[in-house]
Amino acid sequence: MDEQQLKELLQKYEAGTCTEQERAILEDLYLQWNPENKEIPHQLIEHSVNKVWQRLANESLSRQGKRLWPHIAAASVLLFLSVGGYFLFHQQATPKQNIATLQHDIAPGGNKAVLTLADGSKISLDDARKGELVKQSDATITKTGNGQLIYSLVNSAAPSARGGKVADLQNTLSTPQGGQYQLILPDGSHVWLNAASSITYPVVFSGKERKVSITGEAYFQVTKNKTRPFIVRLPDQSEVRVLGTHFNINTYADEPVSVTTLLEGSVRVSNGSESKLLVPGQQAMLKSGKLIVSPADTEEAVAWKNGYFRFNDEKIESIMRKLSRWYSIKVSYEGTPPTGGLNGKVSRFKNISQVLKALEATKTVHFKIEGGGVTVMP
Repeated sequence: MDEQQLKELLQKYEAGTCTEQERAILEDLYLQWNPENKEIPHQLIEHSVNKVWQRLANESLSRQGKRLWPHIAAASVLLFLSVGGYFLFHQQATPKQNIATLQHDIAPGGNKAVLTLADGSKISLDDARKGELVKQSDATITKTGNGQLIYSLVNSAAPSARGGKVADLQNTLSTPQGGQYQLILPDGSHVWLNAASSITYPVVFSGKERKVSITGEAYFQVTKNKTRPFIVRLPDQSEVRVLGTHFNINTYADEPVSVTTLLEGSVRVSNGSESKLLVPGQQAMLKSGKLIVSPADTEEAVAWKNGYFRFNDEKIESIMRKLSRWYSIKVSYEGTPPTGGLNGKVSRFKNISQVLKALEATKTVHFKIEGGGVTVMP
């Protein structure tokens, strides 16, 4: 890429008109750049970085808590571009390596899952070929090339014609740590599964309700059907009932609360005799057996589904739980973790060292990577 092409690309970025592919090209250039690299015109890079910083400084991301973007010194800056957001952090002319033993760097997760059929047999979707995998009664199960499993009905009238026996068949799609997957249910509803999560569902929906159950975290885009509500059962025995809507459920066992966040439509969250109706932009938290409704940061709730981490005044312990699930790592602590909250966004598809570098730029926390784990240090 010559200087004119780079200049045009930077101008598109500053104008907010870059495609994802162009963002990726810029990211690679920035990550390669240093003052000794004569192939990349660093004066142009520095000028653009300073302009980008001025824009970021005026944005609304500077909430309470420790910012992930420290003040910038010209000629010592590396711009970390990511899907939907940015980190800026110092890079000295002679970089000091804060993160120990980087030779043990850890790659991000990807499209990994296991499909467990009603008869107990398992199909590893990591290894399975693309195309039709299996037929179950009147449903065909197909794997696409982009981390998606699709159920297609051969005969939608079959369940009622056969006394609903097909609906008794339950399959489970589960992701490991470091995995994610998408599922298109027999009714056309779309489900995104985060790492260390699962969904159990009928091969064919029949009867007056569409029922599924989940563990971990899932984002739902439910096909509307006024006569057949869609019900999600959670491990704590609470449930979310909808007709057709977009919502996210985070119900990991190691999180302090179970959270349902509504983006579109309406949902009713129930826990025994207690029931709350949500409108878009609200979330329901189940804490100590009580449902609490409050305004939601919807961008933060679905950041994982959109390919990045978003931290909004978030404690380091919470951040490390997210990283441990996605990078499939063990996390340990030396000393007392910092108590302040962190803010920012970063792509989920970078090696863990790049995420940790951005966190280290706050000067409040440091990390050591070794043996498939990360140690958090003051």
